[in-house]
Amino acid sequence: MLSELETKLLGVMMMVIMLGMGASLTFKDFAIALRKPVGVIVGLICQYGIMPLLAFLLAKALALPPAYAIGLILMGCMPGGTTSNIFTYFSKGTLSLSILMTMGSTLVAIVMVPLMLALYSQGIEGNWKIPPGNVIQVLFVLLVPTVLGIALRKWNANVGAVIEMIGGVLGVLVILFLIGSWVPRNYQLLLSTGFPVYAGSIGLGLCGFLLGYFLSRGLKQDPRRSRTIALETGIQNGPLAVLIVTLSFTGSQQQEVLLIPVLYSLFIVVTSSLVTIWFRKITTREEIARDQAKIGAAAA
Repeated sequence: MLSELETKLLGVMMMVIMLGMGASLTFKDFAIALRKPVGVIVGLICQYGIMPLLAFLLAKALALPPAYAIGLILMGCMPGGTTSNIFTYFSKGTLSLSILMTMGSTLVAIVMVPLMLALYSQGIEGNWKIPPGNVIQVLFVLLVPTVLGIALRKWNANVGAVIEMIGGVLGVLVILFLIGSWVPRNYQLLLSTGFPVYAGSIGLGLCGFLLGYFLSRGLKQDPRRSRTIALETGIQNGPLAVLIVTLSFTGSQQQEVLLIPVLYSLFIVVTSSLVTIWFRKITTREEIARDQAKIGAAAA
């Protein structure tokens, strides 16, 4: 489990991350999203339609014990994280769509996360329920720096850009912090953890990438936007899940429920990096093909 100091540090870092996410947006972005809302709506369908159901089905298929099942379902119910924006940038995806999807999923999380958790965790035996009030409390507190970030961006674009960069980098550092602080103390638990737990932790993100992409293509999104939505769907807000667990459980219960959110946060960096390299190659090929087509048309 996380120490009291680590929990406080995580809370502070999450607030800075949300401040950075807010600073990446302007009120003009919201106006554009309202005029062309399809991409954001598809993203929300993926985020709160696919991922919670996928987590629930994985927990059932892998016959996970209650503590691990609730950890996996919690991860499936999380909104997108700022880490997805970084991977979208390096994959040559549609960054504006990724940021709007992250923001949109975070704004509706206050309503959707408690609802999805209540729906998919009702069959879990034992005292493993996460109180809706804890979820709402954490999300509401994190929305305050998000709104402040938007205001800072409007007040001074340069200040907003710096805060945005800090928030994005800190998103990766938080995951590394979790891994570096939690894994060494719990390596024996990791060594004794069975295959189903690792399969759920890794499979949630991988299946999220696939389902997010193919649903987007089925809903008439172009390949580049579909790849963006795929990354946004598969990359959940792991640090937020950890924060909710530390607020809801103590002692050995906390350690057990934390296992899958921490493992997910570890492996999603690896799988997202591989997927990003693949997506970047595809986008580069598409750009070269378009340039050659333009040259051919000009020559004709």
